[in-house]
Amino acid sequence: MTVTNILLSGIVGSTAYGLAHEGSDIDRLGMFATPTEELHGLHRPPESHVSTAPDRTLHEAGKWCRLALAGNPTVMELVWLPEELYEVRTPLGDELVALRQTLLGARRIRDAYLGYATQQFRKLLNRQDGPVTDGLDRKTAKHARHLKRLCTQGYELYATGRLTVRVEDPESYHRFGEEVAADPEAAQPLLRRFEEAFADTRSALPEQPDDRAADAWLRRVRKEFYTPEPGTSG
Repeated sequence: MTVTNILLSGIVGSTAYGLAHEGSDIDRLGMFATPTEELHGLHRPPESHVSTAPDRTLHEAGKWCRLALAGNPTVMELVWLPEELYEVRTPLGDELVALRQTLLGARRIRDAYLGYATQQFRKLLNRQDGPVTDGLDRKTAKHARHLKRLCTQGYELYATGRLTVRVEDPESYHRFGEEVAADPEAAQPLLRRFEEAFADTRSALPEQPDDRAADAWLRRVRKEFYTPEPGTSG
């Protein structure tokens, strides 16, 4: 998969969280800019490109901004990665990292992170009715780790306005995964505890994000990648 105009890209997933084990896939997430002229026609160009071997997801800049403003946990981590995990940095990408806090709103962060965590919990409960296999146990443990990470990171972002991608005490996540693989109901107290923590905490974030900074940034992107067709004025 060849995608041009990549603005920002890095290693995400279990490697970034510090939860990778031998044999874990290396996941990459990035953002690209579609040439502005291509956005003017009847047929919209693809807004995402997803590949395997290597595992890489790239979102167009406009789509990435919409997802981030909605509090999407997956895209959000792209602008909070440790420096060493970035593989592509550009001036426009650095601008976006610098305005990352303007993308945050308390309600959207709470709803998105708790919503994703609840989805993980439902997956755990749905799997307990199936036959027990090693593969199922591994998937259950993985979903449990994601549930704990989403709760922990989402609460940090909600309470402090900051996101730490690499988790503290990775072994506690692996132990939690094993416990939940043995009994999916064991995840419920953690989920309930974080639901209460969100409800009882006054967020450091504004209630809604201020999308003006993202809008101005995206307009700079469109200007940067606008090339008039021959015979037209710019």
